[in-house]
Amino acid sequence: MTKTETDIFRKTLESKRTELENANKNRELPGAEASPDELDGIQQAAERDYAIGSLERTFSRLREVIAAIRRIDSGTFGVCGSCEEEINPKRLAAIPWAPFCIVCQEAADNDRTSPAHEMEESLFMAV
Repeated sequence: MTKTETDIFRKTLESKRTELENANKNRELPGAEASPDELDGIQQAAERDYAIGSLERTFSRLREVIAAIRRIDSGTFGVCGSCEEEINPKRLAAIPWAPFCIVCQEAADNDRTSPAHEMEESLFMAV
């Protein structure tokens, strides 16, 4: 990857980082207010759960973007973190924070959804 291409990716990632950081500054979680109406309480709980999920997704994406910027700094950007092959430039153009090539990402996604992986996670949680 050329220095010009890396600089373009850095600018894109820095812009995304700023966007995600600003999104979190203005976000407020709904309070846990006691409501005399049971349906209102359920609605408030659902809104709170949605807001928390959105906040978690934003922080997760922010971590991915920061990790990609660190890979640029270390000179490993664009190299798959699993098989160490070059990540397809089209993939990086679509998802500049991608740490894996598409083949390794699909394998990782399949591992996460397999029953054996869920069982391993539950064993670690029990310890």
